[in-house]
Amino acid sequence: ESTYQGNHTLIVQKGLKLGFMLFTGSEVVFFGGFFWAFFHSSLSPSVFLGLIWSPVNIIVLNPWSVPLLNTVILLLSGLSITWVHFSLIVGKYNQVYYSFIVTLFLAVIFTILQIGEYLDAPFNISDSVYGSSFFSLTGLHGLHVIVGSIFIFVCFFRFLNYHFTAKHHLGFEFASWYWHFVDVVRLFLFVFVYIWGSL
Repeated sequence: ESTYQGNHTLIVQKGLKLGFMLFTGSEVVFFGGFFWAFFHSSLSPSVFLGLIWSPVNIIVLNPWSVPLLNTVILLLSGLSITWVHFSLIVGKYNQVYYSFIVTLFLAVIFTILQIGEYLDAPFNISDSVYGSSFFSLTGLHGLHVIVGSIFIFVCFFRFLNYHFTAKHHLGFEFASWYWHFVDVVRLFLFVFVYIWGSL
C-alpha cells in the first residue's frame, strides 16, 4: 500500500505512528511488570531468601565483564541505526548500506554473547526468585533483540529493493524506534539487575 500504491498519506502516517507509539507503550508496561516483580523480591527479601538480596547460595554474575560488553555493543548498535536514519534522510545510500551491516552485525554479536552468558551462568531459572526474575527479564529482552534484528533485516532488504526514500521510510522509522526502546531496556537491566542486583 505504501511502496507501490502510495496510499500512506500524511494522515495515514500519523495514525500509524500513533499506533506504533501505543504498541511501544504496551511494551513499557509489559517490561514494567517484570521489573516490578524483581524490585518486589529484591527490596523486601523474604525469609525464604535468607532476608538478603541476592539470595543465599546464589553466585551472581560479574556485571563488569560480559554484561558490560553486551551493553556497550547494544548502545553502539543504537548509534549505527541512528546513522542509518541520518544517512537515509540526507541521501547517502552508501553509508545507509554499511550502517545497516554494522547494526545487524552488532545485534548478532549481542545475541551470541547473551547465549554464552546463559550457558556459563552459575545459577539457572529454578534457583529461587533471583534466577527466575533474572532469566525472565534478560530472556524477554533477548527475545526483543531477536525480533528487532529481524525487523531491521527486513528494512535492510526493503532498502536494497529501493522501497525507502529520503522522505518516505516509515517502516524503517518504526524499526529504529523499536531498537532504541530495546537499548533503553538494556540500560535499566544493566543498572538494576546486573549491577544493583549483584551488590
